Amino acid sequence: MNLGARENFGDRMFNAVNLVVLSAILVAVLYPLIYVISASVSDPMLVLQGKVWLWPRDLTFEAYKRVFQNPDILIGYRNTILYTVIGTCINIAMTIAGAYPLSRKDFIGRNVLMALITFTMFFSGGIIPTYLVVKNLGLVNTFWAMILPNALSVFNLIIMRTFFQNTIPVELQESAFMDGASNIRILRSVVLPLSMPIIAVLILYYAVSHWNSFFNALIYLSGRQMYPLQLFLRELLIQNQMEQMLSGDSESMIQQMMIAEGLKYAIIVVSSLPVLIMYPFLQKYFEKGMMIGAIKG
Repeated sequence: MNLGARENFGDRMFNAVNLVVLSAILVAVLYPLIYVISASVSDPMLVLQGKVWLWPRDLTFEAYKRVFQNPDILIGYRNTILYTVIGTCINIAMTIAGAYPLSRKDFIGRNVLMALITFTMFFSGGIIPTYLVVKNLGLVNTFWAMILPNALSVFNLIIMRTFFQNTIPVELQESAFMDGASNIRILRSVVLPLSMPIIAVLILYYAVSHWNSFFNALIYLSGRQMYPLQLFLRELLIQNQMEQMLSGDSESMIQQMMIAEGLKYAIIVVSSLPVLIMYPFLQKYFEKGMMIGAIKG
């Protein structure tokens, strides 16, 4: 009886410590997000003076107005959505096409292929050779320059392969094969319906990567009509900073500094909000998708 009481006390202490630690982590993660949103709609002067801590003060939407007055922002949103949607579809298709055969024990040479694929995750050609390959393929300044060079992530391929190996019952696949199903039919009718958690997780990973991508656009794209949102926002911020540096009037310089401060936070919100909105719809798959493939049994 005393042992049970001690166990109950230990459980309560464990839960209390967990609650404190997780609450501290929640505050550390959530506070910067709340601060950025509050600063983006507060008076920039109060932000510069450090008077905005949590809630907005002297509410103003001037920074957002300035961002969306730029005609290129809608073009950037359109391009980024296209890059994200089409790129993610290609990413998932390529990852599934690579992970499924590599997960099959009857696929001869799969360990050698997996070793070669994993090698590319640690050693790559570098920026200049990659650019030359993209250029020789005629992809520079085209839509596909943002899609094809990153069509497959080796890390995500390994995650999906491990999921297929350790989560999809081999007996289920063998039973379908004995019933006359082809590998394509097994993949479509047996494996994929059971793999929705990991697919949802990788969709989010790939989509966030595409949404935040700007370096490839900086290297491969020269036409403004194909710029993603991130490049336009970067350009807007740099342009405002240049105006601030070139302004000779001290009063005008102070005004430009305040505009730049508000723009900085508004740009973070504008570029991050769509991903933050998408996350809650896929959150339920994370617990199932990320760890279940890593546990054998």
